[in-house]
Amino acid sequence: MNAIISASELADALRSERPPVLLDVRWQLSTAAASGQPFDGRAAYASGHIPGAVFVDLDRELASTPGPRGRHPLPDLDVFGAAMRRAGVSAGTPVVAYDGGIGWAAARAWWLLRWTGHPDVRVLDGGLPAWDGPLEAEAEAEAEAEASAPAEGDFVPKPAEGAVLDADGAAALARSGVLLDARAGERYRGEVEPIDPVGGHIPGALSAPTSDNVDADGRFRPAAELRARFGELGATRDVPVGVYCGSGVSAAHEVLALEVAGIPAALYVGSWSEWTSDPARPVAVGPDPQ
Repeated sequence: MNAIISASELADALRSERPPVLLDVRWQLSTAAASGQPFDGRAAYASGHIPGAVFVDLDRELASTPGPRGRHPLPDLDVFGAAMRRAGVSAGTPVVAYDGGIGWAAARAWWLLRWTGHPDVRVLDGGLPAWDGPLEAEAEAEAEAEASAPAEGDFVPKPAEGAVLDADGAAALARSGVLLDARAGERYRGEVEPIDPVGGHIPGALSAPTSDNVDADGRFRPAAELRARFGELGATRDVPVGVYCGSGVSAAHEVLALEVAGIPAALYVGSWSEWTSDPARPVAVGPDPQ
């Protein structure tokens, strides 16, 4: 099953006898919008969302409290499971996640559901900007609450083994397999670091910015192009592959791109924000992986 779905395919699926549960996961890395106010995904959802979608809060439901394990450590599974059931997610129900277009937040929801055992979850390719169907404001949804509110789901998260890397596992994979750094190249090289205390990368990791996985419209490049891109970095089905970023969000998008390319990959959830929380961990700078 393809891990992504086009807007036209989603429209057809929503008209089918077995429509998917829709998760609206709008979120931004930047804490402030152009207005100077913090981005509010809940408010964006309230102003207009795909009819029937349920808002999911990345910071509160798809991650736990920031700390030594990173800015977006794994969520408490009880909290995550409750959020998914509230949204109507059941083990046998298809799920589609979307965000404001960049795809990172939707990919985080996709990855968590796949990691915890859901067999049928996809990301809307291109996010909400790709959707040309009607939108529903929250007031309209509340007016039809009895008809549109999803029934409680039954999904219970059961994490898979081997899909998550810790700091030691990421360091080992950089030596024995392929560890991809999904951040922008200048952060990988240590030229700038706007968020974390130290710039650079995990020794042995290869620079593979997430932005190169999509076209100008934010849609994923064809699978063959993605396979060629990752193949040039040594990432194929024949070697173990892992991905990290700043805090395990954009790296989930790269894991999704690898999935589209047919290449399984593990996620270092703590990523650079966890790695740099321990000053004893080594840091490499410049374009050379080592």
